[in-house]
Amino acid sequence: MTTPSDPSTFASPPVSLPAKPLRGEAAVATVMFWGVTCLACVLAVWFLATSGEAESRFISPATLPSPGETAAAVPGVFGERRLVANALVTLRRVCLGFGLSGLVGVPLGVLAACFPAVRSFVAPLTIFGRNIPVAALIPLTFFFFGIGEFQKMMFLFIASVAFVVSDTTAAVLEVPQRYVDTALTLGASRLQIILKVLVPLAAPAIFNSLRLLFGIAFGYVMLAETVKLGGDTGGLGDLINVSQRRGEREPILIVLVVIPLVAYGIDRFLWWLQCDLFPHRYGGRGLLPRIVRGLIHGRSVGPEATR
Repeated sequence: MTTPSDPSTFASPPVSLPAKPLRGEAAVATVMFWGVTCLACVLAVWFLATSGEAESRFISPATLPSPGETAAAVPGVFGERRLVANALVTLRRVCLGFGLSGLVGVPLGVLAACFPAVRSFVAPLTIFGRNIPVAALIPLTFFFFGIGEFQKMMFLFIASVAFVVSDTTAAVLEVPQRYVDTALTLGASRLQIILKVLVPLAAPAIFNSLRLLFGIAFGYVMLAETVKLGGDTGGLGDLINVSQRRGEREPILIVLVVIPLVAYGIDRFLWWLQCDLFPHRYGGRGLLPRIVRGLIHGRSVGPEATR
C-alpha cells in the first residue's frame, strides 16, 4: 500500500512514441510507389472525365481532350510545331536572363550584407522588385527594350534580380559572427573576410537559392514569349499562344507536360551539381572541386582520388 508521500503515486504514465518519426526520410521504393499512384489517379480522373462520345462526356472535348486524343497529337507537336526547337529557345532565354540576374544580384547581395549603407540603399529596390506584379513589367520592357530577344532577356533579369539580391543578402547575414571574429583575431582584412570567410560559408545557401529561383524564372519566360518578332522561333510560350488562338487544346496540354519535365530535369542536374560542389553540406562526392584543384596545380585526378 502506498502513502501520499510515495513518489510512485505521482509517476506519469509512459508515453508511447509514434511508430515512425515525423519529418523522416521515406525509402526510395515508398517515394516511387506513392508518386506513381498519384500520377495514376490523375490519369484515371482525366480518362473518366473525357471518356465516351463527345456529346456524352462529363467535360467537353472543346475544353479538355481525352488522353488518347492528346497522345495522338504528340507526333504533330514534335514535328510540325517544332516542340524541341521551341523548348531550346525558351531554355536559352531563361539561361541568359537569369544568368545575368545572378551575375549582378549575387555580388550586390554580398555587398548589401557586408555594408549596412549598401543594404539600406538597395532595400527600396528589392522591396519594389519582389512585390511588383510580373505581368506589369511586360509593357515596361517593351517601351525600354523594344520587341526581340533583348527584351525577353531583360524582362527575366528585372523579374529575378530582386529575389537574387535578397536571398544572397540573407545567406551572408546568416553566417555566424564567430567566424568573422576569428578572422579578425588572425589579422584578416575586410576584403579577406568577405572573399575567404563570408562568401565560401554562404555559397551553399546562395547556390540552393539560385537553383530554386531558376525554376521560377522558367515560369516567368511564358509571359516574355507572348510576343515574337518576325518568323523566328517563339518558344514554348508562343506555341501555347498560337494553339490557344487556333482553338487547339492538345498542343497546350503537351507543352504543359513538357515544361515541368524539362524544369525538373534541370533542377535534378543542378541539385547533383550542388551536392558535388558542397560535399561538406549536402553529402556529395566533391569530384568537380578536386578536378578544378588538379587542373590548377597541374595534377591529374585519377579514380582513386574520386573515392
